[in-house]
Amino acid sequence: MKILVLSHMYPSTFNEIGGIFVHEQVKALVKEGVELKVISPVPWAPFPMNHLSHKWKAYSEIPRHTQWDGVKVYYPRCLAFPKGYFFASSGRRMYAGIKSTVDKLYREFPFDLIHAHVALPDGYAGMLLSQKHQKPLVVTIHGQDFNYTIFRSLKCRRAVRNVIQTATRTIVVSHKLERVAEQHLASAGCVTVINNGINPARAFQGLSSLSEDWRGKKVILSVSHLIQTKGLDLNLRALRRLVKEYPNLYYIVVGDGLIKRELNRLRKILGLEDYVEFAGQQPYSKAMEYMAKCDIFSLPSWQEGFGVVYLEAMAHGKPVIGCQGEGIEDFVEHGKTGLLVKPRDVDSLVGALNFLLSHPDEAKAMGERARKLVLENYTWEKNAEKTIEVYKEALNAKQGRF
Repeated sequence: MKILVLSHMYPSTFNEIGGIFVHEQVKALVKEGVELKVISPVPWAPFPMNHLSHKWKAYSEIPRHTQWDGVKVYYPRCLAFPKGYFFASSGRRMYAGIKSTVDKLYREFPFDLIHAHVALPDGYAGMLLSQKHQKPLVVTIHGQDFNYTIFRSLKCRRAVRNVIQTATRTIVVSHKLERVAEQHLASAGCVTVINNGINPARAFQGLSSLSEDWRGKKVILSVSHLIQTKGLDLNLRALRRLVKEYPNLYYIVVGDGLIKRELNRLRKILGLEDYVEFAGQQPYSKAMEYMAKCDIFSLPSWQEGFGVVYLEAMAHGKPVIGCQGEGIEDFVEHGKTGLLVKPRDVDSLVGALNFLLSHPDEAKAMGERARKLVLENYTWEKNAEKTIEVYKEALNAKQGRF
């Protein structure tokens, strides 16, 4: 079975942990005997665009192809606009940028199926490739399409719907996304839920200097892009109410993003300079080290399609806090393998944190139950097995146009 994976979310010299979850799935599929090549389109950044910012300069320096853990990855250029302008047509522009690379690749690697990650732009480009090469198309929805894209404009919604209705099979990573498909895209029964997973081998093990740095402290951790929907401001507001009772609290945020300055200002306004550390973007291995050494993982994200980061914390035996109604509900049972709070509700978050801090034995037991659940049911190996079954269904499906 030869598979062409199409995903703009993939590790590169620009960002070595970007799209790491797609790469982990790819590695697991390879272990199961699947032959794979990856197309990871990147924005075209010729002069003078490569001087606009560090980001655009980094885009221009990504090699045309390389290997990650033995997997061949191609990085063709496509026309993209800053801040997502003209996003409804991004799939056609991606197709225009990658089709010659795919045509050349097909001559040496005649793939049987195309697997695109996200509907727009990758799935749309994959749809056009599928029609050109007469191959089945599988699309995985990770959350962006259903949490943001379909609400951007009518054209965006039509583009996403077109991809899903045309794809041979559509995978969503949580039951929350399945509900969104049914509600907004009239797609009941046409999607398959396959949860993402983790790689147990990448959990941190060994000695850590952080143990000394955090001696005597109760550490709450978030690992996240710094964007509004992640609820990081709610953690700060909850911390402000808890430090009087728990003066040894220390909150660490790993990640970078658009609201970093806003969060820094809030930290100062709340008088939390001595209790909060913004650690910035960290290598994956370092982020795992933070998870291994913290006491509680709290990310009250109120727009979460799934949330691999929670699984990673749980794999380290940590009690996690997330929001009700989000993708996390697929694997967090409230009070057993984690705590679920009301979205955008500081009182609910304070209650959850206070429970874990005042019941350390139960917090530890919750973390151990979470670890057991993840290692038994939510690994990339399990994900790959289910994904291969979808590939087989797609290859066996009777599609009149093929």
